[in-house]
Amino acid sequence: MAVLLKRLRSPGRPPAVFCRPVGRRQASLGTDSGAAVRVRFAPSPTGFLHLGGLRTALYNYIFAKKHRGSFILRLEDTDQTRLVPGAAENIENMLEWAGILPDESPRRGGPAGPYQQSQRLELYAQATEALLKTGAAYPCFCSLQRLELLKKEALRNHQTPRYDNRCRNLTQAQVAQKLAQTPKPAIRFRLQEQAPAFQDLVYGWNRHEVSSVEGDPVILKSDGFPTYHLACVVDDHHMGISHVLRGSEWLVSTSKHLLLYQALGWQPPHFAHLPLLLNRDGSKLSKRHGDIFLDHFATAGFLPDALLDIITNCGSGFAENQMGRTLSELVAQFDLTRITCHSALLDLEKLPEFNRLHLRRLVNSKAQRDQLVEKLRSLVEEEFGSQLQDRAVLDPLYLERIMLLRQGHICRLQDLVSPVYSYLWTRPAVGRAQLSAISEKAEEIAKQVLGLLQSPDVNLTQDTLNGDLKKLSEGWKGTRHSTVMKLLRMALSGQLQGPPVAEMMVSLGPREVQERIQKALSS
Repeated sequence: MAVLLKRLRSPGRPPAVFCRPVGRRQASLGTDSGAAVRVRFAPSPTGFLHLGGLRTALYNYIFAKKHRGSFILRLEDTDQTRLVPGAAENIENMLEWAGILPDESPRRGGPAGPYQQSQRLELYAQATEALLKTGAAYPCFCSLQRLELLKKEALRNHQTPRYDNRCRNLTQAQVAQKLAQTPKPAIRFRLQEQAPAFQDLVYGWNRHEVSSVEGDPVILKSDGFPTYHLACVVDDHHMGISHVLRGSEWLVSTSKHLLLYQALGWQPPHFAHLPLLLNRDGSKLSKRHGDIFLDHFATAGFLPDALLDIITNCGSGFAENQMGRTLSELVAQFDLTRITCHSALLDLEKLPEFNRLHLRRLVNSKAQRDQLVEKLRSLVEEEFGSQLQDRAVLDPLYLERIMLLRQGHICRLQDLVSPVYSYLWTRPAVGRAQLSAISEKAEEIAKQVLGLLQSPDVNLTQDTLNGDLKKLSEGWKGTRHSTVMKLLRMALSGQLQGPPVAEMMVSLGPREVQERIQKALSS
């Protein structure tokens, strides 16, 4: 700050023409020059990671991996007043949970660190000093009260609030006088009248004459912390970022950033602004509702691949929209030139179906199935605990059998510990009276089914059981097959609805089926 103050007392004259024209880029991705592709996801830890942030991170990740580049996580924590405890850890935890592992990050480190802006203040001070030296920046001594009055006056006149550039043309003597009273002023960037045009990789050619709609922006606050505009430019330059993929809300700020690049004499990266992720009715995703944060989905049992699948399926960037894509398939099929300007409409009511597809894929993979078995074991113990009459239900082979039989029917692993499936883990309290209420032939039917199960050549498969039970039903005149199924379902689960009876019998196994029927008859 001492060097900055020295510079403030001898401000340089602004150049007559400050905005140098930039060369027109070819309509390409800028990935064929041989330079390394480096992208960054730069959230602010003012909240936990949500679906909108996940989508931005994902597009950066798959673009980097598509071009054998690096994916960097940088935390923009310069607004110290809005930091949320635990948010920084949550962001990196959730990226790891989603399988989007940064190559460089606060946790992993890397050659361009540190990766938290609050630890890079010296770099921003150096850049600010360079801008003050050329006259591209100047000190602002306006009080917060004056700035607030400007804002209120503009709103009262139905105008967009903007700074009136009052301190832009202070003389050297005036600056020295004010420094004596306000030794740590804010620093503003001197906007030029002609902003450079740029070719966005999604929105095409753009130019925003920012000086005509806003005043000179603060780039360094009086506490020594930078604002977003300076920090992102400085960090993207020093971290060697080749492509900036960020939300379309930053499109209008890009001309301002390009003016900063020119003032600092740096080559800007390529820009690609991603259309917004909205609710299916076109409304904005609301962070006030906790159900858009990733830890909500993780706790609820949704799979990372299902979330990655649905947030790309509802948007663009791929030749076809299809369900069931894995992260590796997203990388292989991604094409940045296919991203359109249309907002992506997210229908979360479809998420269970996406999750069902990905869960089925995992169940059919032996390595993944073993992990699911352990997860299901933990869920059963957590949900039923001391209610378990027979801890044999925690046997891996039994758990695996249940998953294989129910695959395609459940959307989440947690579904298997819902009340509908409680019969898989605990024995229902069913008595003879409940069976007799279904059929007066309850005892006769139950005994014949027991005889079937005790046969030495019984083949306990669903197809065989369906056939055998059908034949038994045909032998009981005046009794419908559906009544027989209802009676057996009640004896086995204590419920009138549920999976097919044959599947229930295969799930439980012959010994458990016999015990439950016998217990019901004797109660």
